[in-house]
Amino acid sequence: MTDSINTSAEIAEAAALPCGGAVHCDPDTPPSAELQPLPPALSRQPVEEKSEAQWAYERLILYIRNFESQLDARHEIAMGFAGGEAGILRIEGLGYFDPDIVTFYGQDEDGQKMQLVQHVTQLNVALRAVPRAQPEEPARRIGFRLAREWDEQEGNIALPDAPAGPAGA
Repeated sequence: MTDSINTSAEIAEAAALPCGGAVHCDPDTPPSAELQPLPPALSRQPVEEKSEAQWAYERLILYIRNFESQLDARHEIAMGFAGGEAGILRIEGLGYFDPDIVTFYGQDEDGQKMQLVQHVTQLNVALRAVPRAQPEEPARRIGFRLAREWDEQEGNIALPDAPAGPAGA
């Protein structure tokens, strides 16, 4: 039996680091959002001080940004709804309202304005790649726009709205 002794700093650091994991069939699959380090701006505030809504909002941005980084220039991100006939929502914005509400803003398949207000306990999102609504316009990358604030807080150069995308895009 091995007992390890941790300093108070190590205990505090371990408590602040979220735990996640993912495995894919293809070993060449880009790292999932669960396997990427949190941006420093998200790590400054301890998880236990965040509301359920804020923590869900921040992690959703990481998932969205990771998903978009794998899209080619012909596709944008949309969200499918589980358990309903609401269709899809092209994600144009994301927000939260403490302590427990997450909001998605965008358009449905017909280009009509749409907003989903969801309690964090009901959060069930399917991210989808859909052809751009306006093929003549550059792809819009909401995940990178949402994450720009974190990068600016860190003094990093702001990310572009649309990354180059996967090879061959």
